[in-house]
Amino acid sequence: MKKTILDYTNEELQNIVSPKFRAKQIYQWIYQKNADSFNDMTNIPKELRKKLDEEFEISSMQIIKKEQSKDGSKKYLFGLKDGHTVEAVLLPMKKEQKDEAGNIIKEAKYTICVSTQVGCKVGCSFCLTAKGGFVRNLTPGEIVGQVLEIKKDNDIAANRRVNIVYMGMGEPLDNLDNVAKSVKIFSDPNGLSISPRRQTISTSGLASKIKKLGEMKLGVLLAISLHAVDDELRQTLMPINKAYNISSIMEAVRGFPVDQRKRVMFEYLMIKDLNDNIKSAKKLVKLLHGIKAKVNLIYFNPYPGSPYKRPDPKRVKEFQEYLLKHGVLCTIRESKGLDISAACGQLKEKEIAEGR
Repeated sequence: MKKTILDYTNEELQNIVSPKFRAKQIYQWIYQKNADSFNDMTNIPKELRKKLDEEFEISSMQIIKKEQSKDGSKKYLFGLKDGHTVEAVLLPMKKEQKDEAGNIIKEAKYTICVSTQVGCKVGCSFCLTAKGGFVRNLTPGEIVGQVLEIKKDNDIAANRRVNIVYMGMGEPLDNLDNVAKSVKIFSDPNGLSISPRRQTISTSGLASKIKKLGEMKLGVLLAISLHAVDDELRQTLMPINKAYNISSIMEAVRGFPVDQRKRVMFEYLMIKDLNDNIKSAKKLVKLLHGIKAKVNLIYFNPYPGSPYKRPDPKRVKEFQEYLLKHGVLCTIRESKGLDISAACGQLKEKEIAEGR
């Protein structure tokens, strides 16, 4: 069985091909010129191309379904070599701007949300991905491949930097080694050249792994899926809270190295009549005291069979205003993709229901 070349860092490739500078050329062909075949790599000697083709494949995944929202966001379902599927999302953040002559004066900006596992062990009660249980970790190449295929599919130029959020299916810190390797592959200047400062790793709060991630000094941003301000409610929403309660998470966050210009993001999923009240907002302010934090309020995306409901926008706004008034930077994430399979795992469930 062929190995996938996307699994390899530039440094690892230098130990496989000779002379070493060929690794840089291969990286440029794959990540900057979108080569689908080793035969396309015209400045690589024919013998080396043949050797590469015998040992490697460029990607081990393909787009099997995509849905596009009215707001421009796109949801992708990728088929993997072993028959499993994972999802990724392209989110347009800012539109391209042109002057009267048609020249581009501001480039479009995108965020790509990637999956890190097939299924998930965490089992959050509000998450559709949890329904299928945990199957396996994704390899670095399967994580990187999601971004590469989405950039190709949308003709996003090689020199256009995108933001990456490890917040799709799976718990990124449960697959820390492969995620860390992906960060390095993404940031390689001969490849996609996406700075670690443009990469955000989101976690449900594996305190010991947050500490380990910090010790790796990758330079990535950290996002904590908090969703509740007391252990009782958080344990109902997120069973992982039994192993890593809120105080252990906060302790790990306080020790995490944060770039002076950046903040730790706290994701707070707003669920109607559960955690959308001012009492919770007051507790959140106390909880974040002394942490350079930013809170991102997220509307719960309803899906069939879920016991939870989308909150009233008025209550979400009041919650935000309370936080801002008490010195906590807070934004409301604009809901995207509500007219498509917005919630993680929804597109996959749809495929299963349709018998594909």
